[in-house]
Amino acid sequence: MIIDCNTCLMNGTEACRDCVVTSLLRLDADPVHLADDEREALDNLAEGGLVAPLRLVPLRPNRDAASG
Repeated sequence: MIIDCNTCLMNGTEACRDCVVTSLLRLDADPVHLADDEREALDNLAEGGLVAPLRLVPLRPNRDAASG
């Protein structure tokens, strides 16, 4: 999974300010590459209330997801 805040529909919204990526990085940082196990770990932490959830809403569909 590639998370690029510059291509997220939620960028600059209240959801963006409560996103785990915003919590960990500057908004102008390069895209974040997460392996499946890393995303699962973040999901588990969010479910436990330890970090904000990932609130990514891509402006464009992910080509990798569409092909797989």
